[in-house]
Order: sequence, then C-alpha cells, then structure tokens
Amino acid sequence: GKEAEPVVHVSWRDAEAYAHWLGRDLPTEAEWEYAARGGLDGAPYAWGGEARPDGRYMANSWQGLFPVHDEASDGFHGVAPVGCYEPNGHGLFDMIGNVWEWTRDWYAPGHVDEAAVDPRGPADRPGGDEALAARVIKGGSWLCSSNYCGRYRPAARQPHEIDLGASHLGFRTVLRGHPPAEP
Repeated sequence: GKEAEPVVHVSWRDAEAYAHWLGRDLPTEAEWEYAARGGLDGAPYAWGGEARPDGRYMANSWQGLFPVHDEASDGFHGVAPVGCYEPNGHGLFDMIGNVWEWTRDWYAPGHVDEAAVDPRGPADRPGGDEALAARVIKGGSWLCSSNYCGRYRPAARQPHEIDLGASHLGFRTVLRGHPPAEP
C-alpha cells in the first residue's frame, strides 16, 4: 500500500547501489540544487519568493509548533505520495519537503571553493574514519518546520551519516552521458 510513496529507510550505500544497478548515479549537491531550483535563480524557495503563494502549500512540511503538534493543514501528517504538489520549472516533483534526499557529495561545513567543486571524503583525510563520515542531504522533509529548521529551501544542506537510513530520508537518481564515477 505504499507504492506511491518515496522509498525511505535506505543508507547512502543502499541508494548508491540501487542507482548503479539502474545504470545511474546519485546527484552531486550542485546537480541536486540546480534541479530543485527548476530554472529560478536566487529565489529562497524552489517555487519563488513566498513560502505559500496565494495561500497554497507547495511542499509537504510540518505545520504547527514543532515538535509538539503537526496540524497537517497541507493534508499530510508524515510522508505524502509522490506528485501531490506541482512540479517545478524542470518538471520535477517533490524536490522540496516530503523526504530528504541523498547526494554523492561528502559533507564539509560551509562551501569553501575546493570542497564545493569536489569535496574530499574521509579516505582522503589523514586518520579519516568513513564509518563516522557524512554525505550531504538536500531538500528537507515533512519534519521541517518554519519555527524549527526551515531547510526546505534549495540552498539548505545537512550532513547525514552514510550508514544510517531514516523514515524521512530517500533518494533520486540521475542519468549522465557517461558511466557513473567512483565515489
């Protein structure tokens, strides 16, 4: 009964393995953000400048005081079926809210020039421990609330441990013109 819902509870390795099985890849952080913006540049939200244009909900997120009470005034408490909100300018659904999405990039605080282009993983760092490493997740989830995190903006980013799935974390794949690169 969950065929229309996003896949959740997958680790980064699980998402990557599935993407490669399809002959695809996970998006980089930059690719994900470009896709989420849907052709808009500089807008705080993927759909423009207002959180709720004309009073409409544009993504599945938490309404009410987090974590006390989710009013579910957008019609959903928890994960929503895929495609319940309008697609963005690229025709992509649910880039914001509903579930966080894995990216290929290792997490590094901020956007220093070299890390923004090619973040280094823990294997590249002296004494690095991949078990404690984090990848970037994007898009926010139904648990994001304007009074708590507000990470349902295209520019927002969050670290997440690579071996840990969650009920509000999923993924999407990308098809490149060449074979997927090794992480």
